[in-house]
Amino acid sequence: MGAMIVFGGLVILLGVVVLSGCFTVEQQTRAIVERFGKFNCIAQPGLNFKIPIFDKVAGIITHRVRELEIKIESKTKDDVFVDLLIAVQFFVREDDESVMSAHYRLMNPERQISSYVFDTVRALVPEMLIDNVFGEKEKIAVAVGERLKHVMAEFGFVILQTLVNDIQPDEAVKAAMNQVNATARLKEAAKNEAEGKKIRVIAEAEAEARAKELQGVGIARQRLAIARGLKESVDACAEAGISPEEATKMVLLTQHYDTVSAVGARSKATIMMLPYTPDGMSHVGDQITQALLLTTESAKPGGDDEEKVTRPGKPPHLRPPTAT
Repeated sequence: MGAMIVFGGLVILLGVVVLSGCFTVEQQTRAIVERFGKFNCIAQPGLNFKIPIFDKVAGIITHRVRELEIKIESKTKDDVFVDLLIAVQFFVREDDESVMSAHYRLMNPERQISSYVFDTVRALVPEMLIDNVFGEKEKIAVAVGERLKHVMAEFGFVILQTLVNDIQPDEAVKAAMNQVNATARLKEAAKNEAEGKKIRVIAEAEAEARAKELQGVGIARQRLAIARGLKESVDACAEAGISPEEATKMVLLTQHYDTVSAVGARSKATIMMLPYTPDGMSHVGDQITQALLLTTESAKPGGDDEEKVTRPGKPPHLRPPTAT
């Protein structure tokens, strides 16, 4: 009976020992197993066994991609303090040597990476102007990545990517930069507006000049048509035996009364006729008759040019005879 109790106790103890020696490792991770403080093996993902008391899991190494964000303050070449947010994505290679290097050679990999990022950024940014920092952030990211890839490869780490996520200068500097950009845009807008006004003014001036030119041509043609009409009326009267002077007066009086009738037919007409009296119309008729006769005389071959120029007062057939 006592032997059975002892045997049962040994079985229970063995079960406890077996159970305490079992452990699991998650996917994409490795476990460092040490025996008496010395490296023993690397446990793979799944169910593993270690000897209780003698073995222990010294560390877990993950192969998943991790991201470390580092905020760095630096001064640019033009003495402007700027905050940069650098993101570093990295992971540990899956071979045993890399796992051991990552666990035993680096006490704090995140801090080590941060130190190299600080050193690289603060060596590069002070050589740039503030405007170039924004324009060449890719250059900063590449420089940080190249530096980390070379150094961290010795410890089993792979630098997947480095990014400059944010660049924040001092608030006063940011406000000044925004003011400069706003002023430049306003200047460009004013320049474009002035150019547009110039084009409109030139176009309006050209249109006005063309309109006046066409208006002048129209008036000239209208006057020419009126003169031709009067001349034809006078010629028709002359063929009927009426003297040119009487014919001109008759035509003018006829047009005068036609105009008066047209004005009377329109209640809102605003036409002023000068002169209006019959005597005034007679003077107008004399002037037009004289002009027409002078034109007719000058058109004759062999006409006396000097006579036409120096004595324009009356038509030739109305002048008194000249003594010889």
